[in-house]
Amino acid sequence: MNFADFITANGRHIQKETGDHLFRQGDEVSSLYLVSKGLLKAYYLSGDGKENIKSFILQDEVILASCHGGKSCTFSLICLEPCELIQFSFTDLSIAVRSDAELSAATVEFLVGFGMKKEMREYELLCLSVEERYLRLLHSTPALFDRVTQNEIARYLGVTPVGLSRIKKRVIDRQA
Repeated sequence: MNFADFITANGRHIQKETGDHLFRQGDEVSSLYLVSKGLLKAYYLSGDGKENIKSFILQDEVILASCHGGKSCTFSLICLEPCELIQFSFTDLSIAVRSDAELSAATVEFLVGFGMKKEMREYELLCLSVEERYLRLLHSTPALFDRVTQNEIARYLGVTPVGLSRIKKRVIDRQA
C-alpha cells in the first residue's frame, strides 16, 4: 500500500475554522494530519509570550509533530484559513509499516523529505541573511504573501516588521 492509500483508508476527515488550533504547545499529540485544503501556522511561544513561526503548512503537506510516545509537543498549530484535513494515527501507521514493505518504503521516503525540509530551514536561519531568506521565500512560495500578514512573514524570517519593510524596499529599488 502506498502512503496516500494508507491515509485514505485509515484517516478521518475533519474541518477546522480560521483561528482553531489542532494542538497547542505542551499537548500530547498522537496523530498526523494531511492538509486537503487551507493554510496552517506552526509556531513556538517563548516564556515571555513572544511568537516565533516555525513554518507554514500548505495544501497536500503532512503535519508531523515530534511528540509521539507520551512526549509533549514543542509547538502549536493554528489554522490561518478554514481547513480540511485528514487525521490519521501515528500508532496505526507504525504498526502498518511493520507488515507492508511498500508502505514502509513510502514512509521512509516521506520522513527523508521531511528531514531535508527541516535541514534547509535550519541552514537558512543559520547561514543566510534575512534578505536572502526573504528572497527564497518570495520565489519558492509567492502565493503565501497574499495569504498571511506582513507581521507573520517577519516572524517567520526572524526579523521585525519594520526590518522586513526595509528589506522589501531594498529589493524593489534594485529591481527598478
